[in-house]
Amino acid sequence: MGKSKVWLRGLSLMMLSLSLNVSSWAQETQSSSRQTLLQPELNLMPVPASAQMGSGSFKIDSSFNVTLTGHSDTRLEGALQRFLDRLGKQTGLLLPPLHSPTLGKLRMVVRVDHDSKPVQELGEDESYTLEVTPGRVNITAPTDLGALHALQTFLQLVGVSPDGFVAPAVIIKDTPRFPWRGLMIDVARHFIPMEVLRRNIDGMEAVKMNVFHWHLSENQGFRVESRKFPKLHQMGSDGLYYTQDEIRGLIAYARERGVRVVPEFDIPGHSTAWFVGHPELASAPGPFTIERRWGVFDPAFDPTNEKVYKFLDEFIGEMAKLFPDHFFHVGGDEVNGKAWDANPKIQEFIRAHDLKGNAGLQLYFNKKLQGIVSKHGKSMVGWDEVLDPTLPKDIVIQSWRGQASLAEAAKQGYRGILSNGYYLDLGWSAARHYAVDPMGDASAGLSAEEKQRILGGESCMWSEYVNAENIDSRIWPRNAAIAERLWSPQDMRDPASMYARMHVIGAQLEWLGLTHQHNYTRMLHRIAGAASAEEFNALRTLADVVEPVKDYTREQTATEPATSEMPLNRVVDAIPLESRTAREFSEMVDKYVAASCHDTTLAAQLRAQLILWRDNDAKLQPLAQRSFLVKEVAATSQDLVAVASVGLAALDALEHGGNTDEAWKAQQSAVLQEAQKPKGQLLLMPASAIQKLVDAMSAGGSCAAAKS
Repeated sequence: MGKSKVWLRGLSLMMLSLSLNVSSWAQETQSSSRQTLLQPELNLMPVPASAQMGSGSFKIDSSFNVTLTGHSDTRLEGALQRFLDRLGKQTGLLLPPLHSPTLGKLRMVVRVDHDSKPVQELGEDESYTLEVTPGRVNITAPTDLGALHALQTFLQLVGVSPDGFVAPAVIIKDTPRFPWRGLMIDVARHFIPMEVLRRNIDGMEAVKMNVFHWHLSENQGFRVESRKFPKLHQMGSDGLYYTQDEIRGLIAYARERGVRVVPEFDIPGHSTAWFVGHPELASAPGPFTIERRWGVFDPAFDPTNEKVYKFLDEFIGEMAKLFPDHFFHVGGDEVNGKAWDANPKIQEFIRAHDLKGNAGLQLYFNKKLQGIVSKHGKSMVGWDEVLDPTLPKDIVIQSWRGQASLAEAAKQGYRGILSNGYYLDLGWSAARHYAVDPMGDASAGLSAEEKQRILGGESCMWSEYVNAENIDSRIWPRNAAIAERLWSPQDMRDPASMYARMHVIGAQLEWLGLTHQHNYTRMLHRIAGAASAEEFNALRTLADVVEPVKDYTREQTATEPATSEMPLNRVVDAIPLESRTAREFSEMVDKYVAASCHDTTLAAQLRAQLILWRDNDAKLQPLAQRSFLVKEVAATSQDLVAVASVGLAALDALEHGGNTDEAWKAQQSAVLQEAQKPKGQLLLMPASAIQKLVDAMSAGGSCAAAKS
């Protein structure tokens, strides 16, 4: 449904002066017309803690201006000017800059009680109240952090109406559910330029995320300038690293947007790039080279070498001054221990100190490392593997293993953040991420005191298969669903509402310079080359219904080993990780079957879509002969013809009867199963929905759902 149509429906609803508590929205059933209509109306993501609809709307024109009362600082003033710039882009209106003389009565009044911390801290007050009336907009917040969030909420409220650009009358009282709402970006496996990081921080601000976790070292690269140990970046980065001045600039940029920056230097494993310039730190003799492949590799720091701790003391001291945040991430994950096993000196050390094997050796390392981190005024953060009850309680556990591991950390007195279920690179649907909750499963049974130790969560963008061109499409808009899970009330769980709002927000995010939609088309144009409009549209039709293989099966389905030097220019690299077209087709099938296959309008829509797919390959084949990148997906294109033909036959049988005995159904299912096998590392997504049409048929050719 188009945004303007949704907005018109919303205007009529506003006239009813509906009173709405957002926590109660999810308590309505999905079939509730009130929930179905009203939630997408506001198009807010994340959904606020509470909202009360008023009557009428606030009209926005070129006389719109902002007045700041109460506390003021450079961050707040900068945020207000950015807000005006963004509102101007969103509406196309020429808006006066901040502090211009009042041009009219239409205005926003922002009042902040007091400053936030000079160095942003975990748990600062981020609440706000936003009141929109036909005559005025009021924002009140204890700190500028809350005001920043309120401005983003207002931008999401703005829409087009018959009378111009308006925001609905509403009173929103909002506060986050969790204080730690993060996005981790791995810049080590593939280097990500600074301008890409900045625009993703803009995206984080838009959906109220507040922690940028910067994964800065790996086997494939060391990405930070070290003035104490310059060989780290000079020899371990291929020349692709961030200078300290650039890092300070990004930290300041993030702070202006209410985002903390937490650095991660992964040790003692995932550390090959360290040893290219400093082989003396390793458990095995060098020389070492930057790793070009993906996986878990053997090189690891030598925990028995006291020079390692002297080196880390100096290095962490340098980085602690560069990164002002209180938290410092040390990784600590996936040490396979092979380098330790092969070193007789290390094995003798384990025996002499009565350590419990390699796990005991890593605990020894972590205890000394924690002391160094603490010495420099930081709290240590590490992945699940660092958890041990003998470590100080001020460390934070980031769980990639799940709620059981997170809950165990909380029971032992440690704070934790959840990332399991939020790995964006796995290619899961937004709905699957949305269903994961830090307080779910094992965490649900914790005591009230233990639950307080669960700080929130982080989405993770590991970068084996992303670069500056496609990383935005791997993060957005699905990351907005995770942002909502970490901000909004826990009982917000309706995926239909989430998707409706996510697609609106996804389009708005492009105004920030994010490229998740734009670069998809751009990359397809590269693949197509000098294609006709018909040929390009055929490629786009196919691309819109395929997804990359899921989880970490890309290595298993590769025709040659993947490396960091491999270009990311194929269809599998260009397409979104979740097909909106396939999902909406599946939803139509579900509705059609639920209506006992009697909805003629849905049947016509399904038939039109299936005919388009059936006829698409004939238009694409000439292009496949001219482009090696299109030729790679030719077999998938032919599979689309096959599954569409099955779907059309199933529709014919459901509408008119036909040869639908069990043998026929088995034959059609075999075609669909074959089409669902990965080709070119792609999955053909409509096949499973078409299987539902086949399964819906009873022996007589009528809809099986009619008997239920």
